[in-house]
Amino acid sequence: MALDNVLAIFMLPLFGAFSDKTNTKIGKRMPYILAGTIIAVIFMLIIPVSAYKDNLILFIVSLGIVLISMGTYRSPAVALMPDFTPKSLRSRANAIISLMGTVGGIFALVSIRVLIPNVQAPDYLPVFIAIAAVMVISVIVLALTIKENKIQRYLDDAEEDSGNTSASMPKDVKKSLFFMLVAVFFCFMSFNAIMSAFSRYAVKVWGLGGGTFANSLLFFTIFAIAAYMPAGIIAGTIGRKNTVIIGLIILSAVYFFAFLITSFSAAIYVVFAFAGIGFAAITVNAYPMVVDMSKSSDVGKYTGYYYTFSMAAQIVTPILSGFFLEHVSYRTLFPYAMFFSVLSIITILFVKHGDSRPEKSVSLESFAADD
Repeated sequence: MALDNVLAIFMLPLFGAFSDKTNTKIGKRMPYILAGTIIAVIFMLIIPVSAYKDNLILFIVSLGIVLISMGTYRSPAVALMPDFTPKSLRSRANAIISLMGTVGGIFALVSIRVLIPNVQAPDYLPVFIAIAAVMVISVIVLALTIKENKIQRYLDDAEEDSGNTSASMPKDVKKSLFFMLVAVFFCFMSFNAIMSAFSRYAVKVWGLGGGTFANSLLFFTIFAIAAYMPAGIIAGTIGRKNTVIIGLIILSAVYFFAFLITSFSAAIYVVFAFAGIGFAAITVNAYPMVVDMSKSSDVGKYTGYYYTFSMAAQIVTPILSGFFLEHVSYRTLFPYAMFFSVLSIITILFVKHGDSRPEKSVSLESFAADD
């Protein structure tokens, strides 16, 4: 799983940029999505077989191929949203993507709960088959409903008509892009420190036993799901930047109050409910801000940049926060997270581009790059 994050740093911007330059009969993103999904599904089904047979080499090889194949299509798949969505609606569209991602995670958990028997050496193959089936059905629906080339010609005409054909990014936009990506990095440094160490913190500091800590995460997930769509709608009114800042302020407050809690109480659930709301406000709007600074011909590359900075944080922060936990105190976890969330707030204040512009109607110009 650590290897997945490391590969993502290099592969996501690379294959995002490759897809920007690809031109086939089925589009520029679809070849990567179709090929990557097919390869991932095939070798994903080998993973539980190799584990069941205790074949370590086959397990490592099949897992490696799955991670690589998924890395080839992740940026192209995510880039489809800004490819086909007007700028003013991208936060709402990203909210739907986030919601569906959560639904996928819930499906995986339910599959594990239902399909894996409670025995010493269970067979995980039924779970992998169920998830593979959903992947195949999803990509078939995508291929049948998205006529990429037809839509792309429409959008290319929009960009040409709006005069956004410059090959170089203006310096002020580059500056905003840099600060936005750094803000994303700091945000994930903060949030993923909590996610990676929360179970240990709950046991050592709050005295929770067994899987009781999962109840807090359940509150987080429920309120995040409930907040995804409102976060997209609110951004259309007050702007994405302001919505992200509000989300970061909420998370900073959550970290502060969580630090004050020294033993288990109902306040923990309240704190994590607000954490879900803050997280939704950030994730729904941060990615659209990044890609809105690009042209339609560079969306895949900038999608890769977004994931490079977020994945880099997810690699660094468990190590850095873990050092403080082990060598200083577990009580450093929430101050650590608050420090980076505040840094993210300060950094995003320097971002002057990529915000949403409320529009009364969807027109060709809605798809074009910002001035």
